[in-house]
Amino acid sequence: MSTTHAPVPGLPRERDVLPPVIGSAVQRIDAVEKVTGRASYAADTRIPRMLHAAVVRSPHAHARVLAVDTSRAARVPGVHAVITGADTAQVKWGAFRPDLYPLAVERVRYVGDEVAAVAAIDLETARYAAELIRVEYEVLPAVLDLDAALADGAPLVHDDAPGNLAHEFAFDRGGAREWLERSDVVVEGVWQSTRQWHGSIETIGCTAEWSQDRVTMWVNTQTPFLARQRYATALGLPLRAVRVVQTEIGGGFGGKSGDDNTSVICAILARKTGRPVQLVNTREEEFLASRPRIPMRYHVRLGFTSDGLVTAKEIDLVADNGAYTGKAQAVLGAATVRHDALFTYRAVKARSRLVYTNLVPTGAFRGFGNPSADWAVGQAWDLAATRLGIEVPDLFLLNAVESGSVSPHNHRISSCELKQCIRRAAAAIGWYDKRAAPTPHRGLAMGVSVHVSGRRSFGDYDGSSAIVRLTEDGRAAVIIGEGEIGTGARTTLAQIAAAELGLAVADISVSRPDTDLTTHALGALASRVTYVAGNAVKQAAERACEQLLAAAARQTGRPAAELWVEDGHVHAPAMPGEDTPLRQPVGTVVRAELYRPGGEPIVGLGSFDNPSEFPDQLRYGNESGAYNFVAEAAEVEVDPATGAVTVLELAAAVDCGTVLNPPLAEGQVEGAIAQGLGMALTERFDWDGGAPTRPNFVDYKMPTAGVMPKLHVEFADSYEPTGPFGAKGVGEIALDPVPSIVASAVADAVGVRVHELPITAEKIFWGIRTGSTTPPEQAGPGGLSESAEPAPPDRPAPPRDRAPGEER
Repeated sequence: MSTTHAPVPGLPRERDVLPPVIGSAVQRIDAVEKVTGRASYAADTRIPRMLHAAVVRSPHAHARVLAVDTSRAARVPGVHAVITGADTAQVKWGAFRPDLYPLAVERVRYVGDEVAAVAAIDLETARYAAELIRVEYEVLPAVLDLDAALADGAPLVHDDAPGNLAHEFAFDRGGAREWLERSDVVVEGVWQSTRQWHGSIETIGCTAEWSQDRVTMWVNTQTPFLARQRYATALGLPLRAVRVVQTEIGGGFGGKSGDDNTSVICAILARKTGRPVQLVNTREEEFLASRPRIPMRYHVRLGFTSDGLVTAKEIDLVADNGAYTGKAQAVLGAATVRHDALFTYRAVKARSRLVYTNLVPTGAFRGFGNPSADWAVGQAWDLAATRLGIEVPDLFLLNAVESGSVSPHNHRISSCELKQCIRRAAAAIGWYDKRAAPTPHRGLAMGVSVHVSGRRSFGDYDGSSAIVRLTEDGRAAVIIGEGEIGTGARTTLAQIAAAELGLAVADISVSRPDTDLTTHALGALASRVTYVAGNAVKQAAERACEQLLAAAARQTGRPAAELWVEDGHVHAPAMPGEDTPLRQPVGTVVRAELYRPGGEPIVGLGSFDNPSEFPDQLRYGNESGAYNFVAEAAEVEVDPATGAVTVLELAAAVDCGTVLNPPLAEGQVEGAIAQGLGMALTERFDWDGGAPTRPNFVDYKMPTAGVMPKLHVEFADSYEPTGPFGAKGVGEIALDPVPSIVASAVADAVGVRVHELPITAEKIFWGIRTGSTTPPEQAGPGGLSESAEPAPPDRPAPPRDRAPGEER
């Protein structure tokens, strides 16, 4: 059991007096129910008289819907409702750009677009009936890649988006062209990423039930309050008519942000049938109609002085939005500007375009644009190191930001241990020893990244609120709407509350999100829960503790300043004439405060708004109150006969401030690295007619334990003064540099630099033999014509008059 002193209210917490429960490997508060199978996920929801649903999806990338015949489906015994676009409010909805109908109205825009849906007595009947629905289409010309979508006279995916542009912006901060012209060394290249699916163990699902004119939706969304607003719009309802309850979530990674139609269709069917309805995606539907990572094409130019100081960066970014927008507009912004908070650029210039295509819509994925940015910009830095004759870690150390730095976009860095991370990652991988004694066909690379701890995106607010109620049995209930998506967030919030209240973590309960019953919250996005929600819980617990000590002072006649809470008891030194010090159970104090004339419960309310700015339309503004950093280094081995890549070791050093729960933090880093390796090496589909040829895990290869390298995970000695006990975010950042460093390590090993993900053995094989990493007959639509670069010159050995990683 952890014991702790509650703080004196109003005094700042210093690093050297952190309570023991902070930084401890406490057991997850949801561990027992998960390992025993009692946790209730979306498909586990059971309501009396519940029906099951199936969806009819478009087989065409672009077509006009001429007629939908549902008569045969409606006559199937056990079918209770069949709906089409005519049964919806026919209102477009979306997080930033409303462009999506719940069911197709007049046109379908990608293979998988929802056309009709069925609710029946069981799932088999619903699916059988859905197969009987006949849709008459007029097939229209489709744009299936970026180049086709941007071509003059291209068919429009949406009539109100000329040129198929969903969003665009540009800026030049500091005169980048002039700086590049004056630079001694300029490197440039074009890199393209691809769609990556979340691959969560649990697919998207919802159960909906109406009571009179109000619907309750049990959804595995990671943003219940934000999803509620969008669902209300799509259903044509006032906000008060929608209640969202978060179920357990089997993995989110951004894919369960509530940007798809599943829950809306479920609610419409429930309203038409007058009975509860459940709709859960099949795995194939998850690949066809969820919101994967946005493919991006970057043209990058970097300038440097001859001694390695960076001057300017210029990018031209084009992103494949797919058929509908969702969160893609915000992702585009992050992919354009966030990585500029890594280095001391004198000037930055960018042009960014989000382009509609007739492909599956895209959206949020762990890293939120950073992995695509780092994939391109990170390799440009690697090229620059070779051109300059400087080791990559040393080049990074020359140019890395520090605490107090301000990016060209006014990102203000409070705590920053990026340089420490660079040195630790280099040491963990044995960078300089391996450089001094290279092994044939093995290569080294390093990358860095920066991420936010929450971002001001919605209504000029990135805050959280919490209620902490002390109970008469000596426990505490934390009421908060942020939720849990598998990361252990509820456990971390319980630790924060326990530390402030002097209670054991086992005596803290943390609510699940319910838009009727919990405080408002933005949810699990932008690595914000620990930092933003943690501060709200900390403040609420402080206020509850202050009330507790005031009540104990009244009850015992002692000054409140002499009281403290530890191991579930209120303590005080012995008063004159007393033999023993005070040791009163917290529950006893709470009960005495409640059961008296005019008695009151002990309840603390806390709120915290991220100390940040709402960026303007050109993404200028300090988007977060705290930034987290990572440096990662990898060693790979390439088989020159086949091009096969083996990632041997990968070291990650992370600056996330105080590590509140080391096993949870390590798990987040390791999981992010695994997803980064999938993005880098294996995750792809063959496409035909605008759709994956086989949308399942047979063709879509996610990394397994057998391909994971030896991992070195370290955390920087860091403290964020605005974070709860010095903490900031950690959930996303370790994914960001992985594709870039794998590509750069391959280039270091065999002289072949892959410019289009994934990095396959075939591309490397052809690069070694022909100088082109993609055979012409296999180049996909809109793909790059890649060329292998000559083998890089030998990297310089580190000078012996300085320690490895020491700055010049």
